[in-house]
Amino acid sequence: MSWPRIRQVLRKDLHLGPRSPLLLWAVVIPVLITLLVRGVFGDLFGELPRLGVVDEGGSELTVALKDRDGLDVRTLDDAGLLRTQVTDGTLDAGIVLPAGFDAAVRDHEQPVLQAWLSGESLPGTRAVLIATVLDLTRAMSGVDAPVDLEVVALGEDALPLDLRLLPLIVLYAVAIPGGMVPASSLVEEKEQGTLQAVLVTPTSVAEVLAAKGLLGVLLGTLAGVVTMWINGALGNSAPTLLLSLLLGAVMMALIGLVFGAWAADTTTLFAAWKAGGLVLFLPAIFFIWPGLPSWPAYLMPAYYFLRPAYQASVEGAGLAEVGWLLAIAAGLCLGLLGAVAVMGRWLQRRLAAGRSGNAGPKPVADPEPAEAAPEG
Repeated sequence: MSWPRIRQVLRKDLHLGPRSPLLLWAVVIPVLITLLVRGVFGDLFGELPRLGVVDEGGSELTVALKDRDGLDVRTLDDAGLLRTQVTDGTLDAGIVLPAGFDAAVRDHEQPVLQAWLSGESLPGTRAVLIATVLDLTRAMSGVDAPVDLEVVALGEDALPLDLRLLPLIVLYAVAIPGGMVPASSLVEEKEQGTLQAVLVTPTSVAEVLAAKGLLGVLLGTLAGVVTMWINGALGNSAPTLLLSLLLGAVMMALIGLVFGAWAADTTTLFAAWKAGGLVLFLPAIFFIWPGLPSWPAYLMPAYYFLRPAYQASVEGAGLAEVGWLLAIAAGLCLGLLGAVAVMGRWLQRRLAAGRSGNAGPKPVADPEPAEAAPEG
C-alpha cells in the first residue's frame, strides 16, 4: 500500500465529509444528548466537592478549608444533621472537629478524626477531600501522620444516574462517527460506481479501506474526547482515557469497514447496523444498572474500551489498573483487522468480476430483414 494514495483518498473524504448529513448527525447528536441529560439531571461533573464541618472548638482547620479553592465547605452546628446530609447525598463528606483538636494536633497526640463519606460521592471527590483534610492538618502539626483518620461510608453506595448515563453517551459518540461514517461512505461509493473506478487507477481497494478506516479513527477519537470534555469528565488520568478512546475508535472503524465491505446498499447497511447495534451498545446497560450480573459484558467487544474510559474519567484509574482490559481491546482490534483484510480481498474480487462482466462486447441485434421488392 502507498501512503500518498491513502492520504489522497483520506483528504477527499475529509473534504466531502461536512456535506454528509450522517456525519453532521453523528457529531451533533452526542452534544444534544449531553445537553438533555444536563437539563434533566443537572451538571454531570460541574459541582465542587461538598464538605460539611461541625466545629466544636473554633479550629484553624475550618478556616483553612474555607480558604482552599475548589471546595464547597459548609459549616453545621449539629453532628446529627451532618450525618443525615452525608447519608442522603446532600454532602459528599463530613467531619466533626472536637474541642481541643488543634492543641492535640500540635502536641503530636495524633487525635482520632472520623470522616463520613456519602455512598453517592464520586471516588475522585472522596480522594480530593481526604487528601485536602490531611494536607491542611499536616501543615498545622509539621508531621506526616497528624491524625488517626477513620473513614466511614454512609448511605447507599450508588453513583448518580447522570454519571451512569455517561458511558452510553460516550459509546454513541465513538461508535457512530467511528464506525457508521466510514461504512456508509464505502457503501455510497459502491452505489455510485466510484469504487469500481478505483480498479482502473493505481489506488487499490485496500488503500481505500485504509483511508476510510483512518477517517473513522480520527472522527471517533475526536468525538469521544469532545464529549468527555463537554461533560467535564477528562479526569486526572487523561493519557489512559485518550488511549481507551483511541482503541475504541479503532475497534468501531474496523467493524464499520466489515459492514461497509459486505453491504450491497445503504438499506442493507442500516438494517445490519441496527441488528448489530444491540451487541455494540449493550455494555452501557451494565453502567446504568450496576446491580446486574456483569459477566455478560465481558462477551461484548465495546466493554473493553468503555470500562477503562469510565474508570479513568470517574475513578482516576491509571494504566496499571486498566491495562489488561486495554490489552484485550488491542487483541480484538487485531482480530478485526484480519477480518477487514479478508473482506477487502472479497470485495476486490467482486468488483473485478463485475467490471469484467461489463467489459465484454455488447451483443449486436440481428438486422431487420430487408423488405422484399415487389414482383413485376
